[in-house]
Amino acid sequence: MSMGGIEVSVVCPAYNEEDTIEDTVRVVIETLSDFLPSQSFEVLIAEDGCEDRTPEIATRLSEEDERIRHIHSDDRLGRGGALSYAFEQVRGDVLVYLDTDMATDMRHLEELVEAIRSDSYDIATGSRWLPESQAERPAKRGIPSLSYNALVRTFLRSNLQDHQCGFKAFDREALDVLLPAVQDEHWFWDTEVLVKAQRRGYRVKEFPVDWTPKGDSKVDLIRDVFGMGSQILRTWWELSVSPRITRRVSLGVGTLLVVISLVLMTQYLNPEQVLSRMADADTRLVAVSALVYLLSWPLRGIRYRDILEAMGHKEQWGFLTGAIFISQTGNLVFPARAGDAIRAYVVKARRSVPYPTGFASLAVERVFDLLTITVLAGIVMIGLATTGSTGQLSSVLTGQAVGGDTASSGQTAVVVAAGVGTVAITAVFAIVASANSDQNLVRPAIRRISNDSYADYVAGVIERFVGDIQIVATDKSIFARVGLGSIGIWSLDVLTALAVFVAFGFNLTPSLIAVGFFAVSVGNLAKVLPLTPGGIGLYEGAFTIIVAPLTPVSVTAALGIAIIDHAVKNIVTVGGGILSMAWLNVSLTTAVEETQTISESTEQAVNDSESVADK
Repeated sequence: MSMGGIEVSVVCPAYNEEDTIEDTVRVVIETLSDFLPSQSFEVLIAEDGCEDRTPEIATRLSEEDERIRHIHSDDRLGRGGALSYAFEQVRGDVLVYLDTDMATDMRHLEELVEAIRSDSYDIATGSRWLPESQAERPAKRGIPSLSYNALVRTFLRSNLQDHQCGFKAFDREALDVLLPAVQDEHWFWDTEVLVKAQRRGYRVKEFPVDWTPKGDSKVDLIRDVFGMGSQILRTWWELSVSPRITRRVSLGVGTLLVVISLVLMTQYLNPEQVLSRMADADTRLVAVSALVYLLSWPLRGIRYRDILEAMGHKEQWGFLTGAIFISQTGNLVFPARAGDAIRAYVVKARRSVPYPTGFASLAVERVFDLLTITVLAGIVMIGLATTGSTGQLSSVLTGQAVGGDTASSGQTAVVVAAGVGTVAITAVFAIVASANSDQNLVRPAIRRISNDSYADYVAGVIERFVGDIQIVATDKSIFARVGLGSIGIWSLDVLTALAVFVAFGFNLTPSLIAVGFFAVSVGNLAKVLPLTPGGIGLYEGAFTIIVAPLTPVSVTAALGIAIIDHAVKNIVTVGGGILSMAWLNVSLTTAVEETQTISESTEQAVNDSESVADK
């Protein structure tokens, strides 16, 4: 019910509009007065943390006319955030908003208001893309707008032609229901309101308008590509995918993807060759190698616990070990190490760890992995060189000591390993150096790309991401704990391979142990880049071209050891992934929502990023 006789509330979102806001409000007042009683409406200036004279002008206007209200925000809320904040304070039953540039001809304002007031629609919106619309749309505006609206209709099943026209009206009761479900606080706000209104069965009127662009608008990389695109995907997942994920579906999809991973392994590994190599090995010692490798997984969970604890999130190492099992199983199936994203989703959905922290913790883990493997390989390489094996190392690293496809794969692996190792060391130095600097390099870099309010949000998320990494990289105690954990993890990885050597009947001499460390380290560095699922092929190639020339092990035996070593590790990973999925009720593509809604998580991420930006 309206308050104080106010029937219609019009909100004008304003950010740095000192040149236009007074004329806009004057025109809105005059237009409303043409078809409404003088005291039956109000105009709210939703001033969004402006940096110019807009607040002073808005305050003066509100003092001069009681129908004008100034809604001030100290912080930048974003377009959607400013609208939501203002709509919480309106007094009318018909709620309108229009862009302050008045690109839409104001003669349509009566039709907009009456669609709610007299025609009983729940929402009304102007459209620039209906056949009857008169809109000047230059290519730089028209093509992105058409593409965007087509994507919304395709993915979000909207029936509207134009979702972003800044000329909309709402029934108060309908908007009160919709606003708590709207997560975006920026430019996607309009689209999300319209899409969710249609999903809930509200009546939406779309009508043609005359529209003339004002100012010089351009495609904004951060807002239009990163922001709007990600929000379309987020809303599609929320409305179309998430409701269909039940326990049975989750476990079924997870099991199917595990089967696919095993089939993919046979495409890269000749099953007959694997079986023939297995026939030469002591199966009991191969089983021992699997147990040795299994011991590294609790260490992975403990290390991940230490990383998250440094970032302010205390979790149980058992749960984290399961999350790692699932993500590593995903990495065997999906390209580009997409399993890492699965882990970030699991810890977010199950333990409310925000996405920025989830991905930052993964980045920390990867940096320590690469640094540890690089150091281990480097130490052994130096040791081999000092024992007079320089010539042999040269032939090994160029692939001259081994011929055929193995040499080609091995050379690629060595090149990849060298590049990855260099990047790992460079990354550590860069992170530590930036942590010791008082300069904020993230926000200026983002602002060179975009000045939109969404860019500030993105900058805040990245700043949190970098800051979380720096916490671990610069704290000596945490650095030591995580570093020692990494050494333990990768030492067990090497011991697994050495156990396979023993299973093939080779004695573990000091030189064989050293070469084994070097071969496993280079192989692991090589498979960091997702050139094949799980690094299959690269690992075996690197391992073979290093082991065969530097030890009494033949090329055939070296390749067999590499195949079994890698297969054992992948089988343990997949087995742990299956058990973890059953235990945590998680598939490889999503996680069952439990303790927290997506809305709460998104709000927390935004608040966290804004708090970092304020520091």
